[in-house]
Amino acid sequence: MEVTTPESLSEDKAVEPGLRPRQLSEFVGQEKVREALAIAIDAAKRRREPLDHVLFHGPQGLGKTTLAALMARELGVNLETTSGPVLEKPADLVSMLTNQRAGDVLFIDEIHRLRPIIEEFLYPAMEDWQIEIRLSEGPRAQTMTMRIEPFTLVGATTRFGLLTAPMRARFGIAQRLNFYPFEELAEIVRRSARILELEVNEDGAFEIARRSRGTPRVANRLLRRVRDFAQVRAAGKVNKAVAMDALAMLDVDEYGLDEMDARVLKTIIEKFDGGPVGLSSLAVALGDDQLTLEEVYEPFLIQEGFLQRTAQGRKATKRAYQRFGYALPAEGKEPAGQSSFFEE
Repeated sequence: MEVTTPESLSEDKAVEPGLRPRQLSEFVGQEKVREALAIAIDAAKRRREPLDHVLFHGPQGLGKTTLAALMARELGVNLETTSGPVLEKPADLVSMLTNQRAGDVLFIDEIHRLRPIIEEFLYPAMEDWQIEIRLSEGPRAQTMTMRIEPFTLVGATTRFGLLTAPMRARFGIAQRLNFYPFEELAEIVRRSARILELEVNEDGAFEIARRSRGTPRVANRLLRRVRDFAQVRAAGKVNKAVAMDALAMLDVDEYGLDEMDARVLKTIIEKFDGGPVGLSSLAVALGDDQLTLEEVYEPFLIQEGFLQRTAQGRKATKRAYQRFGYALPAEGKEPAGQSSFFEE
């Protein structure tokens, strides 16, 4: 994976916990989401009731897992973490649900990938605080109803549209997380730099922030790579010039585009005459899988106006042609204009 991928890498899992905020008030960005959660948490504590079930949706790396952990901390309860792909059968959830104390938080990442049998098992747990346990198998299988403690399910997804309607309806709170502006990312970079005991000036922090694809996870990862460079080449201090040199070495340009982004856009322009091209054909041409292209690379390219997604396929925009120095298409085949992130 590229250094700018919003997916969580092994090094992130080792380092990120130390960089995460300890309180909801320390969480930078997503102000409306943070305010709504703070009010809901305070109200639940005053009523001495479990917080309503919460769903976070939006691109990867924007803080869904961090917010779930902060919610549990603010509520003073335990947090149990799992993900949709690893839950293969209801039994995988039984111990999690039966061992929880009242008000505990169960966080399910990639909740859109839950199997139907798991979803159906969760419905009575979410609504009535009870689960059905199979005592035997076969057409005459016996079941036993078991009461569980009231809990809060927090789900996270990058594919809101893939959630079934019955599952969506069971979340009392649904919040979308959006890409971060440069100013907020720069604040995150400065905060992380203080924790890492790295000297970064304002211009250096902003240079890292503007190449971070609107994503805190990428910002923190780039900061660590710039730190490596600064400690070897710049006496451990980061200014704009040091950040630019370090990021150039990583092939991350001033827009936050990396080598794979360039391959995607150049392939559409060179091999498919700018598009439109279907996702499957593009994936074959790149030697990559469709899911990675759609979930990892497309959101940022669309958000920044380099790529347009239409009913006919993917198209390179005028900005993409200009970025890589291509002549614009002949009249009659205009490149795509700026597009909406939500355009199908």
